[in-house]
Amino acid sequence: MFAVLLGCGLRRAELAALTLRHVQQRDNRCCIVDLVGKHGRIRTVPMPAWTKNALDAWTKAAGVTVGRVFRSVHRGDRAHGEGLGEKVVWQTLRSYTSAAGLPEIAPHDLRRTMAKLCRQSGGELEQIQLLLGHSSVQTTERYL
Repeated sequence: MFAVLLGCGLRRAELAALTLRHVQQRDNRCCIVDLVGKHGRIRTVPMPAWTKNALDAWTKAAGVTVGRVFRSVHRGDRAHGEGLGEKVVWQTLRSYTSAAGLPEIAPHDLRRTMAKLCRQSGGELEQIQLLLGHSSVQTTERYL
C-alpha cells in the first residue's frame, strides 16, 4: 500500500478502489489506467518500476488474482474480502509508522512527498498537476 501511495501519489479512496484491471502496460510502462479520482475525474498514472515490483510481491504473496488489489489478510496470511476502506488505509499507515518510531504520517503526506520528489527530479508543474489529478495548478503549487 505504501509503495503505491508514495510511488503513484494516490489518494486513500483511489488506493482502496484500485483493482488489478487498473494496472496495465501502456507504451512499455506500467500505469494505473482509468483511475477515477476526486470529483469523478479520470486519469492515467504512471507507476515506477519499484512500485510495480512491490505491488507484484503483494499480489503474489496474498494470492490476489482478480478484483481489488488491497484486502484484509486473515490468519492464514491470505487475502480475503472485497477490499479495504479508506479508514483502514489511514489506520494501517499509522500503525506501521508508529511501530517504526516515526512521527504520525498520513497517507496524504506520501502524496505530497511524491509531488515534491517529482519536482526535485525536474518534473514540470503541469505534469505533476496531471499526475495528481488536480483541476488547478494552484493546488499543485501548494503541495510543493
